[in-house]
Amino acid sequence: MALTKSFKDLVQSRVAKDPDFAATLLRESIDTMLSGDVDTGKAILRDYIKATIGFERLAEAIDTPPKSLIRMFGPRGNPQARNLFGVIGYLQQQAGVELHVAAGPR
Repeated sequence: MALTKSFKDLVQSRVAKDPDFAATLLRESIDTMLSGDVDTGKAILRDYIKATIGFERLAEAIDTPPKSLIRMFGPRGNPQARNLFGVIGYLQQQAGVELHVAAGPR
């Protein structure tokens, strides 16, 4: 029987090897939240955080307890806008990307 990796392991491996994929994952998490699917966007962002800097380092950088961040991006988490945008701002800085909102076709 063949051994398989979990999807999260595959994502983490790909993010570690491919900065373009990592930036796309960050962008996709934000786009998903902006389109109204906050739960999926948070899940993608949680995977991105785990695969890049981790919750401990993020917590230290934005002066928020790690457990609060983990809960915030968990399935039942409900981050305040101030916290969410603080996290997104820091992640953009670390990734070397700048995301913008633009009007698209309706």
